[in-house]
Amino acid sequence: MFDVTMPQLGESVSEGTITKWLVKEGDVVQKDQPLLEVATDKADSELPAPTAGRIAKVLVNVGDVVLVGAVLCQLEEG
Repeated sequence: MFDVTMPQLGESVSEGTITKWLVKEGDVVQKDQPLLEVATDKADSELPAPTAGRIAKVLVNVGDVVLVGAVLCQLEEG
């Protein structure tokens, strides 16, 4: 199982708001495929899959404010 975490999206950015999930639990994704959209006070960004696999569990919802390093979802690699 691979944890997908909230990255540091800017030098002074410590959190982001989940604005849209582009995948759902059970979806098979490719490496670098966009998983979700995140808004920060600096910019809006799509977060890519760090590896290929299947979305095992989504841990945050649209509208949630998440800190850098928080686990967003879990991927079953393969």
